Amino acid sequence: MLVAAAACPCPPLLVPEVAAGAAPELDAARAACTDALGVLAASRPDLLVVVGPDDGAGTHAYPAGTPGSFRGFGVDLDVRLGEGDGDGDGAELPYGLAVGAWLLQRTGWADASVEGRGVGETLAPDACLAEGRRLAGRAGRVALLVMGDASACRTLKAPGYLDERAAPYDAEVARALGSADTAALRALDPGLAHDLKVSGRAPWQVLAGAAEGGAGLSGALLHEDAPYGVGYIVATWS
Repeated sequence: MLVAAAACPCPPLLVPEVAAGAAPELDAARAACTDALGVLAASRPDLLVVVGPDDGAGTHAYPAGTPGSFRGFGVDLDVRLGEGDGDGDGAELPYGLAVGAWLLQRTGWADASVEGRGVGETLAPDACLAEGRRLAGRAGRVALLVMGDASACRTLKAPGYLDERAAPYDAEVARALGSADTAALRALDPGLAHDLKVSGRAPWQVLAGAAEGGAGLSGALLHEDAPYGVGYIVATWS
């Protein structure tokens, strides 16, 4: 059963070594993520599943200990998802889960075993919901750390240029995450999310599926901003 969840953004710029001189611009987001992880720890989970965007249309399991790296962003920094040996096939965490692993290492997570689940950015809503229900049944008390960004089209200099639909979209997602509105998350349109370069749509719908089992969780919005024209949202469910 899902007992708590945290939604956090997953830009590599959240890692100060990657952001370099621009690191202070995301200090508020980092602080909110730290607070969100505290909510997860307080829920006393048996298992923490880190859910984040992945390539393709399916899902991919990342066992405890799977490595990740920020070398692709010019930084000699490696991370590991919890304690373990990975699966030995040489797989590495996708960037969103690597940011999640970095957050856990940064806060010294030791409150429950950890595993990762990559969710294809084109995974259909029904499949996302089914995956969430499956993850919620993985242990008696399950917590989710859900990684994903909102739109990347908030300004002229944003990665996706300016799209007038982006700000209302992000506002509705922030409202839904901040109020644990699973119906609104289920209703997110994959086509619009693709147009607005939203990486969090599928992970958020996995969260909505995980919460279907009568968890009765309440939401809280901790942070919402778009400093680089990309929507960053931090929220907790407990």
